[in-house]
Amino acid sequence: MGTEVQVTNIVNEILKVEGIEEAFSCFLVHRPEQEADKVAHFQKELKNAFEGLAAEQQEAGIRQYLILASAMTNQSRLQLLFSHLENLVTGGVLPARMVCESILACEKMQYQNEDFWVECFKLIKNIIGGVDYKGVRAIMKGCREKAQGIPARLNASILPQLKALGNVIEFIFDRNACLLPGYFIVNEIQKAYPDNKNWPHWHKQRCIALEEQLVELVVVAMERSEGEPDSGEEVSHSHWLWLHLSSQLIYFVLFQFASFPNIVMALHDKLAGRDLRKGRDHLMWVLLQFISGSIQRNPLSNFLPVLKLYDLLYPEREPLPVPDFNKAHCTHQMAITCVWIHLLKKAQSEHLLIQRPIPHTLKVHHEFLQHLVMPNNPTLCMGSDYRIALLCNAYSTNQEYFTRPMAALVETILGTQKAAVAAAAAQQQQQGAGAGGAVPVVPGQATAQSQPGAAPGQATQAASGQQQSVGQGSVPTGPGQASQPPSMAGGPTTPLSMSILDSLTVHSKMSLIHSIVTHVIKLASSKSNMALAPALVETYSRLLVYTEIESLGIKGFISQLLPTVFKSHAWGILYTLLEMFSYRMHHIQPHYRVQLLSHLHSLAAVPQTNQTQLHLCVESTALRLITGLGSAEVQPQLSRFLSEPKTLVSAESEELNRALVLTLARSMHVTGTGSETLSGTWCKDLLKTIIVNTPHSWANHTLQCFPPVLNEFFQQNSIGKENKQQLKKAVEEEYRNWISMNNENDLIAHFSVQSTQPLFLCLLWKMILETERIISPIAYKILERIGARALSAHLRKFCDYLVFEFANSGGGQHVNKCVDAINDMIWKYNIVTIDRLVLCLALRTQEGSEAQVCFFIIQLLLLKAAEFRNRVQEFVKENSPEHWKQSNWHEKHLAFHRKYPEKFAPEGILEQSGGPSSPYHSLPVYFGNVCLRFLPVFDIVIHRYLELPPVTKSLETLLEHLGCLYKFHDRPVTYLYNTLHYYERKLRDRPALKRRLVSAVLGSLREIRPHGWSLSEAYQGYMQRQPDDISWLPDLDYYVRLVRRIVETMSGKPHFPTTDWRFNEFPNPAAHVLYVTCVELMALPILPATVGSSLLDVIARGYTVIPSSQIEMWINSVGLIMAAMPESYWSVLHDRLIEVMGCPQLAHWTYQNTPFQLFNFATTHESLLENKFSYTLALAHSMWHHAGVGQLSTVPQFVKECLRPLVRSEEQLLFLCHLVGPFLQRFNTDHPRCVMDLTLQLYESLEQVDKSVPVLRYMDPICDLLYHIKYMFVGDMMKAEVEGVIRKLRPALQMRLRFIAHINIEEINAV
Repeated sequence: MGTEVQVTNIVNEILKVEGIEEAFSCFLVHRPEQEADKVAHFQKELKNAFEGLAAEQQEAGIRQYLILASAMTNQSRLQLLFSHLENLVTGGVLPARMVCESILACEKMQYQNEDFWVECFKLIKNIIGGVDYKGVRAIMKGCREKAQGIPARLNASILPQLKALGNVIEFIFDRNACLLPGYFIVNEIQKAYPDNKNWPHWHKQRCIALEEQLVELVVVAMERSEGEPDSGEEVSHSHWLWLHLSSQLIYFVLFQFASFPNIVMALHDKLAGRDLRKGRDHLMWVLLQFISGSIQRNPLSNFLPVLKLYDLLYPEREPLPVPDFNKAHCTHQMAITCVWIHLLKKAQSEHLLIQRPIPHTLKVHHEFLQHLVMPNNPTLCMGSDYRIALLCNAYSTNQEYFTRPMAALVETILGTQKAAVAAAAAQQQQQGAGAGGAVPVVPGQATAQSQPGAAPGQATQAASGQQQSVGQGSVPTGPGQASQPPSMAGGPTTPLSMSILDSLTVHSKMSLIHSIVTHVIKLASSKSNMALAPALVETYSRLLVYTEIESLGIKGFISQLLPTVFKSHAWGILYTLLEMFSYRMHHIQPHYRVQLLSHLHSLAAVPQTNQTQLHLCVESTALRLITGLGSAEVQPQLSRFLSEPKTLVSAESEELNRALVLTLARSMHVTGTGSETLSGTWCKDLLKTIIVNTPHSWANHTLQCFPPVLNEFFQQNSIGKENKQQLKKAVEEEYRNWISMNNENDLIAHFSVQSTQPLFLCLLWKMILETERIISPIAYKILERIGARALSAHLRKFCDYLVFEFANSGGGQHVNKCVDAINDMIWKYNIVTIDRLVLCLALRTQEGSEAQVCFFIIQLLLLKAAEFRNRVQEFVKENSPEHWKQSNWHEKHLAFHRKYPEKFAPEGILEQSGGPSSPYHSLPVYFGNVCLRFLPVFDIVIHRYLELPPVTKSLETLLEHLGCLYKFHDRPVTYLYNTLHYYERKLRDRPALKRRLVSAVLGSLREIRPHGWSLSEAYQGYMQRQPDDISWLPDLDYYVRLVRRIVETMSGKPHFPTTDWRFNEFPNPAAHVLYVTCVELMALPILPATVGSSLLDVIARGYTVIPSSQIEMWINSVGLIMAAMPESYWSVLHDRLIEVMGCPQLAHWTYQNTPFQLFNFATTHESLLENKFSYTLALAHSMWHHAGVGQLSTVPQFVKECLRPLVRSEEQLLFLCHLVGPFLQRFNTDHPRCVMDLTLQLYESLEQVDKSVPVLRYMDPICDLLYHIKYMFVGDMMKAEVEGVIRKLRPALQMRLRFIAHINIEEINAV
């Protein structure tokens, strides 16, 4: 018999009434004992029917039982049926959850069926205590769904049904009943009834919130433009804002994060009724950027909303006059006309008819453009005006008209085809004559051939009034295979100005950069050895700053152009591209830089790059890439290559690998990530690869500065020290071999064999020192046979040998003679370059007095002889680092190389002696020189000097004479920041040196930067004091002014002179102000704790002078500063937290307000309540929000050791919860282990409070947080630890936390 049939029969039996009983119901007397027997009988029948059945059969039986009960009209009979069902649950026959869910799922349970509805909810309330919390959550959801079925407008007759439902909900919500964690209740309600009906705001890719923000930014820009006075200046303050908005709009719309038609319509609605006209041309320029680049790939309908904006913003009835096309602003003023032209062209291509022709207002503009673009216009060439830019912008989607203006642009930087043909003919004529001096040269200037390493254009000629440069190309293409003789390429030297490039639409710029890249690839593939035109190279580098053309720009440069040029063995072009990357590129995303570094390490192993000049360029570029990595970039970027660490590590260059270790050390220190165990560090395999490829050790004074994990690694992997006495003997032995051998072949064979000790440079130095003779040509042949790559090992031995010789010399005249011999090797014989030698010296492992001798040698090399100092002074005096503003960089570059030609031995010397038929040819130099190459080396030298206090005086001397070079440093503020941060402990007691560093680096820029570009007036005053006057204790007002500068800068109020942020060290004013502020604070002559405390006091004590509406921004700014400073500065925040946690007010709460009110920042700030707690929390949250992973990882230990022992009151525990609660998500993302550590501290703190406090008033919100942590972060991973704590708590807490510890109610009651 089926369950449903059994249940039906039993129910019928229960409800059965005898006829006689029904007839005489008014006269019968019922006996209670008989009624009880009947109930017991039927209860047993039901039990037998349900017991032992599978869950599905039980559900079917309950369903049938409820359907039968729903048909009852007699309330007492209905109550009887439900009492039987309740007994089945309490008797353990049926699960409570199954019965409750069956009731809620019953189709007969409608609010119109009043009695059945009420009895159902009564039964649920009676039995829900036996349901687990997950089941209760499901029942609560079912109750909510039933409630939604009740109409919004009710009459009084439905009140009983509502009351029955409400009773169940109230019982579920009752904290003391503990049916369900309150955390779950709130979560379910928020999910069901979100405040924001549009949540979540991300729909697929499109982001409505982002669209709204873009529109708001455009409106703000319109308002700023409206408020600007008509100063007559072409570049207004809002110019940079519009430039930035243009890039942002293109990016977000192109990647479909925002919808172009929606943005345009929203702008129309926002601007309607507002008389904003001054910014309309800028707005149309921004829209033109996107329209011109995407209209060919999208339907016309996407762009027609722009016409509504036109109608709104251009109400004029008369035609607008043609603007002055000699000014860049004309491209913005005619942008709306260009938009119309693109729309009409699109309509034509789609065979659509736009009902509106070009408006009468734009008629004159249109006619002007039409006249310019006509084929019969012979004047279409690039001049000093913006007509070509106007045509490119208007007709970039019309190839019929676009080709000519774009060709005019390209011709400006490539030169005419006729000029190129003439240059090629001249080359052929020269080769036919077999003469080396056939090329015309500037008076007083040697030919390009006679100057190895000459810059392109050192042989120049005037052609049609345009300066032409001559370059050289190619190196040997393989062992024993010579390349073609040097070739020449005529080409313009004046690049397109930034104002011209800014005046082109993105579409036009993409066409231009495509033309340039195509030309370079074609030239590389043709193996013609023609050098690139300087104007082309400079223009290409300028185009790469535009982020909106990234795919064709830097991405194409790294992934397409460089590999193609390399495959073509176009070494001259490769050299040029690497120079361009080193000296011309700004704000390149780190993953591109790390990718290039990987390419360079691969390139270094190729035989053809084993040539002095190219090898030097590859290593110099790699050094810049390594040292230029931002501290926050190192781990995320290098971690992408950890599966193949060899791609990031040089196979042979110890100097590059040491530089990588130093960069790792600096990154770990600044981000606070160097304290983990060696086994757990992310870079363990990277370090192992470094030590395998280039085994080396570090001096103790360097290891002391390393983060613990690096220190431990190099202590464990120490390398034995070389016996310097044996090195000296080996050199003397080799010197005797040199003297004793007379046969050239024997000399070459002996000294170039790889198995021989790498002592040839030691030998050459000894030869110069003792014989004072010019080095013989044999030496250069040996150097050639050794090769540039292997010569690095000789250089390291040479450095060690020098230190030993100097340390054991008698001093005086002999030292001078030794230094002169080294200088001869550098400047007279070109055997080594000053930058490579000093880098190698600075990175050798020298201890104690030998380290001081090494630094002494470096000082003598840089300052004793005049060669290097003269070059530095000349270069700094005659040149500016602001290359993007210059049109004559190439002329100045040539002038410097004419005055100070640079040769690279052995190829340069062999080329010079070999004449026109020589197989050796120097590569064209466009940007670099020995001064610029030395800058990253100087960075390292300064750091090495800082590690050894006894050489401080030498460092100050170097800064005095060479500090001016920092005028050309691409990241001077960042370098200062890293230096002061990393060496904070070394510099803490040396305030005069800190000031000297800041003065040297930032002072070098005083001639090119306007007043007030970095340091505050107060600090500038401190810098101008006498050298021994270092006593300065700034008052609180000083710190308030510094923080105010950050706040106002981030709010858009300009505090710094206007600059082109695309070429600036920092990409925006906010980043700039943060880092210059940190540099200034770290350079103060006071203890870090004093500075940190004063910063906190800006809020804690200075809040009275802060505008009330800006307090959050001030707190945010203080947090930014603190997070960017060394630990010794921000550790005072921990001291403040300890102070607050242990204060009497928190230990013994006496306030009328609750802790939740006084810990709430908005409440205390707006109501002028006690703010000590809320302000301290806000400062901690601000600092931790901006802190790095390493800084945050110190929080659990701080809580465990310093805060938890203080917690004895509920209010202290709540303060701790308010402190760490908001950061659990961040911890979970960055450091999951920290969440578990903090969770354990919260439980142990709760245990302490439970033992100390007789009455707990806030246990429900505390338990809610613990449930949140369990279900959002830790799950059951901490079950054993927390269960042990929970079982020790009072029953009320155990009851609330029983779902975490899985404790039964019976166990709790038993206690």
